[in-house]
Amino acid sequence: MPRLYGFDNQALTRVRADERQVVREAVSRIRAGQSQAEVAAWMTAEGHRGTMGGAWTSMTLGRLLDNPAIAGLDRDPTSGELCETGREALITPEEFRYLQELRTSRPGGTRSQQGRAPDYEYLLAGGVAECGQCQQRMAGARTSAGTPSYRCQTNYEGRGGCGKVRINASLLEEYVAEHVLGELLRPGAQEALEAARRRMADEADQIRIQIAELEKSRTDLAGPYAKGELSRAAFVATDQTIGQSLKECRARLRYLEQAVDVPLGGVDDLARWWDHAPHPSKRALVVLMLEKVAVHPARARGVRDVDDRVTLTWRTPVAH
Repeated sequence: MPRLYGFDNQALTRVRADERQVVREAVSRIRAGQSQAEVAAWMTAEGHRGTMGGAWTSMTLGRLLDNPAIAGLDRDPTSGELCETGREALITPEEFRYLQELRTSRPGGTRSQQGRAPDYEYLLAGGVAECGQCQQRMAGARTSAGTPSYRCQTNYEGRGGCGKVRINASLLEEYVAEHVLGELLRPGAQEALEAARRRMADEADQIRIQIAELEKSRTDLAGPYAKGELSRAAFVATDQTIGQSLKECRARLRYLEQAVDVPLGGVDDLARWWDHAPHPSKRALVVLMLEKVAVHPARARGVRDVDDRVTLTWRTPVAH
């Protein structure tokens, strides 16, 4: 089976930087109004080829752009909902969702969304929400009735959560938004947020250095192995360890970058800004303000009250 363009292996844990740049440029051209056929022609004219060596066509480019893996996402096999995987990505989840919205009207886009509910944008996905019973991260997933919810993951990153905690997405998000807005109204809110953002920007810089060092270690590992100084078993074990560390660092970096990039400059009324802000900006602000949102089991089946089920751990000193 051929590898997915932009990735170096079947596990989708290593990105090819040159191919990632091609995909990003292709997405930028589509967002600027070019058709898939025009972008495919540009890719071929520039000498870019698919993983099997073939020229790009509108169809092959469309298949690539319809694959959620390019944005570090996957579809839940039961609900079809997009979920974050923590893997490295070629484009952002927001860019992928934008492409999906264009899918039915994009020239060359042939896949139909009939029979599937539109993707729900989860405010607390990506590591903010966690299970209060086993501390596993929670992911967005629809119930059997199609209602967006958050649930404890049983198979994330090879670690099994309890899978026993689930909560209605809109109820949880309304609760979090209410408390976030309450903190935004406090005096000194913006100054505290800027201080938190600087701390997270510093951490992001350190993680970028760590990622560069890990990538160099992985490259340096090939030399001793090629010379026979390292057994295959030792090489594979070390490479897997480095790969897992890279995966965790990249997931943490994406999480931090959400908050670092939140557009707060010149915003005088943060609460009013929230009412009209785009979803990615709201999510970034939540990440900036909250370290985690722990969701505990319900007292009984069908209970919709969330006050005693949620514990907010604040990141900023605004909340006292």
